[in-house]
Amino acid sequence: MGLSRWTSGEREAPEPLEGNVVATVVGGTVIWFTLFLVQLPFYRWFDEHGRTWWLWTCLAGGVLGLYGIWFVRRREAALRRERLARETGAGSGPGTGTAPGSGPAPEGPAPAE
Repeated sequence: MGLSRWTSGEREAPEPLEGNVVATVVGGTVIWFTLFLVQLPFYRWFDEHGRTWWLWTCLAGGVLGLYGIWFVRRREAALRRERLARETGAGSGPGTGTAPGSGPAPEGPAPAE
């Protein structure tokens, strides 16, 4: 009983959920920047009550969201390229890979670049 039931390795991990990741990250980034802009006129009140970190947390969330958008767009493009290569058969025979003499393309999603 206890945690060993969950951590013993007998259970198989579920498949990761795939959805519109780019839209999710863009939506979150817009929310963070909106919260920052809504709170900006109240800077003096936040400063008087020692709560300016609320403002800077929203700004940091927005900036990190911009990085997240860049990252997930590159990931989606890499997955799309991999899917297209698999469908067209590119890279499936010897000598057709990116390097001379490279074998077939590995199975599974392409790693994020």
